[in-house]
Amino acid sequence: MAMRAGDFARRVGGAIGIAAEGVTMASAVLAAGALALALGWRGPGLIAILCALAVAAFFRDPERSPASASSERLVLSGADGTVSDVAEMPLPDGAAGDRYHRVSVFMSPLNVHVNRAPVGGEIMSVRHTPGAFYAAFRDYASEHNERNLIVMSDVRGRQHAMMQIAGYLARRIVCRLHPHDTVRCGERIGLIMFGSRVDHFIPPDYRVVVKVGEKVRAGESIIGELLQ
Repeated sequence: MAMRAGDFARRVGGAIGIAAEGVTMASAVLAAGALALALGWRGPGLIAILCALAVAAFFRDPERSPASASSERLVLSGADGTVSDVAEMPLPDGAAGDRYHRVSVFMSPLNVHVNRAPVGGEIMSVRHTPGAFYAAFRDYASEHNERNLIVMSDVRGRQHAMMQIAGYLARRIVCRLHPHDTVRCGERIGLIMFGSRVDHFIPPDYRVVVKVGEKVRAGESIIGELLQ
């Protein structure tokens, strides 16, 4: 049976350390550069090849070692970047009165943009909401920007949520999850292209262990810890 294009891209991406979506985009730009060189257009060809390398660098997908991910007491960051806000608020579309810790992580275009599961458990729902593309570090981006809300239940039945938010440059959110999927803590679950943000909604029986301005890494940095 012939290998599908998506399977091929995932296999190549895994071998060279970039996300499958990056394989497709970088290959197209690289092919355009090679064609330009073949036609004798040296300048445009070299520029296109450099752009292909930049695209590949953006979609880099390094291996991570969540040494503490086996602990049910911890919540790991789902994104690389800088903690831009820590607040308390209801879970989006959740029951009135329920308060969660919201930890926002802003990803600049230079960060790794592959997202990972903050906890292990079962995916309860995945809901995409179209919207605007304001700067992702703005607080109102979580209400007005294009976004994808993932609600999950950990092994003890506690409800967590993670929101992927597209930013000013981001025009596409990739989520590889579906309701009733089972994920491991630190597992790759998708990505957001270019500058963007991830909001983590952590149950109230956890304490937040990061501060605004702190750098975090997806699948490795601890952002929440169970109180008891």
